[in-house]
Amino acid sequence: MSEVLLRCENLARSFGGLQAVAGVSLSLPAGQVTALVGPNGAGKTTTFNLITGNLRADSGAAFIRGRPIMGLRPWQVARLGVARSFQDLRLFTHMTVRENVLAATETSAWFWQPGGAAARRRREERAAAALEATGLAPLAEARAVDLAYAERKFLSMARILAAEAEIWLLDEPASGLDLASRLRFGELLRAATARGVAICLIEHNLDVVVELSDRIAFLDQGKVLAEGAPQAILRDPALAAIYFGDRPQEAA
Repeated sequence: MSEVLLRCENLARSFGGLQAVAGVSLSLPAGQVTALVGPNGAGKTTTFNLITGNLRADSGAAFIRGRPIMGLRPWQVARLGVARSFQDLRLFTHMTVRENVLAATETSAWFWQPGGAAARRRREERAAAALEATGLAPLAEARAVDLAYAERKFLSMARILAAEAEIWLLDEPASGLDLASRLRFGELLRAATARGVAICLIEHNLDVVVELSDRIAFLDQGKVLAEGAPQAILRDPALAAIYFGDRPQEAA
C-alpha cells in the first residue's frame, strides 16, 4: 500500500449557522490522484482551506506524514511540502512568467535569499525545468497579465512544480482548458504521481475526473458520503441524483 502523506480526521467548520464542513476524514496516498467531487457548496474548497491554514477548523485534525498541522499558518504548511492552486489562480500579474515561478522557489520573504550563488542557480534550474514541463519556456519573459487563459493555468502549475512539493491540492485546475491543454495537464499529473506525489483535485468536469483520478471522495453538505473507484462512485444513482440536483425533496 502507498504511504499516506496527508491525513485529515473529522475536520469541521461553521460560518454562523451554516455547517460548511461537518466531520471530513480523508487520506491522500503517495502516487495517487484523489478527486473531491460533489455539488456546489459541498465543502470541497473549504476543506482545502482548512488543510492549508487559510481557515481555522472548529474541530478535527490534519497530519502530514504523521505530523499535526492544525493551527499552522499557510506558509508553514507550504514549507512542509504542500502546494496549492486556487480557482482565481492568484498570479503576480505584472511580473514575468519566469519571476512568478522563481517566487515559488524562494525560502524566505527576505530580498536576499539564503544559500548564495549556488542556491540561486538551483532555484533557476528548478524554474527552467518547470517552464519546460508546462510548455511555457518560450513565454518566460512575458508578463503573466498578457498570457492567454490556458497559459495562466499552466503558469499556476509551473509554480507548483518548481516548489517541489510532495502534496498538491488543486482547485479546478482543468476548468476552461481545451482538449490539447487538458491532455498536457494529464501528463503533468501522471509524471508527478510516478515520482510519488500525492494529488487531490477538485473538479466539476466528470470526464476529467474519470481520466485522471485513482479514487474519488464524494462530498455533500460538508460530509464525505462515499469513497472508492471513479466508475463505482459515478455510477451510483443516489450520488448522481445529489450531484445533478435531483435529490428527493425531504433530503434537500
